[in-house]
Amino acid sequence: MTLPSHAPVAGVLLAAGRSARMGRPKQLLPVAGVPLVRRAAQALAGGGHDALLCVVPPGEVGEGIRAALAGLPFSFVVNPDPARGLASSFRVAVAALPAGLAGVNFALADMPLLGAAQHAALIAAFRETGAPVVLAEYGDPDAGPDAGPVRAPPHLFRADLLAAVRDAPDADHGPRHLIREHAAQALTLTFPAGLLLDVDTPEALAQAQALLRQQAP
Repeated sequence: MTLPSHAPVAGVLLAAGRSARMGRPKQLLPVAGVPLVRRAAQALAGGGHDALLCVVPPGEVGEGIRAALAGLPFSFVVNPDPARGLASSFRVAVAALPAGLAGVNFALADMPLLGAAQHAALIAAFRETGAPVVLAEYGDPDAGPDAGPVRAPPHLFRADLLAAVRDAPDADHGPRHLIREHAAQALTLTFPAGLLLDVDTPEALAQAQALLRQQAP
């Protein structure tokens, strides 16, 4: 089922994590001079979404994220209890999304190497196929059989699945149950392995700093 080119797709940035492995709020840490959350938000904003929503934690960190995203076309919603895990942020996001969407693309705030092109590719594939789920995986064709691709966000869900996204159990790391249930109909796009870096630790932050400095003109 091909969707109309104007079928509205929202982008959601999940930025309410507790940064437990980092030891301090990572969302606002500078990565090559830009706050980590703003890098992810800029990529999402450049992907061609029709609406943009950012899920933030309560308090000072949430206010800092709002300030860091100044000038970008995001609306915001607070996850009042991020300790309940990523599923709670999915739930809060779904409740805050506007009506009339065809699908929603969910991205993480701690993947600074992901760009607008990858988000745009997910949206284009969704509009072309109408697949219930469009997934991203990261790998290189010549990496060999022992280094298969790794599935990681962003993931795009068709609107009729959002109620099930909302109802994901808190113990689940997001709507994994939906991905399993719709595996046969899901469409998976493969991106370069070098884009798969989530900044969870000081070591990963240093790696991201080095890679982005190499890319700078």
